Amino acid sequence: MDHVTVRLDAPPVVVNLGVGVHGVAGRRDEFLLPELWQLHLYGYTADLTVDGTTHPIRQGHVSLIPPGARVAYRYQGRSEHLYAHLRLPGKGEALTVPVMQHAGVDTPLLAGLLRHAIAVAPSAPDMAAAEVWTVLWRVAHLAASGKPHNAVAAAVAHVEANLAEPLTVPGVAAAAGVSHNHLTRLFHAETGHTVVAYIRRRRLERARHLLHESTLPIPAVAAAVGFGDLQAFNKACRRELGASPRAVRAGTPNTA
Repeated sequence: MDHVTVRLDAPPVVVNLGVGVHGVAGRRDEFLLPELWQLHLYGYTADLTVDGTTHPIRQGHVSLIPPGARVAYRYQGRSEHLYAHLRLPGKGEALTVPVMQHAGVDTPLLAGLLRHAIAVAPSAPDMAAAEVWTVLWRVAHLAASGKPHNAVAAAVAHVEANLAEPLTVPGVAAAAGVSHNHLTRLFHAETGHTVVAYIRRRRLERARHLLHESTLPIPAVAAAVGFGDLQAFNKACRRELGASPRAVRAGTPNTA
């Protein structure tokens, strides 16, 4: 199975969503959900077989699997993904969507929407369904809007997987298999941002998420998003998020 048909003119009924962790107890899982669609956003390398067709999974790939499909995962180790199990109302224009595709520069947006849906689902299920609906529309139009250049997709995947590590434009370009200057031109043409600006934005978005959703000490949050210097992290938070890390965590405006 390579493609599925969806209709999205009404919001989905979200039955379950969360963060799935696999590949720890075993390297293979098999699933069959007779009545539910499966939406996954991946953060690892593995293989997925859907009704006999095998699809490679890479960082930033997203899959949409219809009810009744038999799926088998083959992991390479601990593997974490965001997921939603849902029912679709079957209303609207029929859209053909690849079972597996690379979200490219949309990866951070899709991840943010799904993480917010997971966070609000217990208290605001309608809001969570709205976030998942937005993700479905974005996924449905990834192919229609044209896939990002392979080098840009590879660069984004490398950045997302290494936010805690030192990142340079030449290093990202090498990981994407192109020259520094070529990546700079491609990246700006497809995203409207420089590679440096993208890295900075993603680090601060990840920092905001960790400050809100975790109990990690602020120095640990800084280290998790690539800031070895706490003073530099404080300055970056004030500049990009408008508040100190402590104020961002408290949800209060910066008064200092």
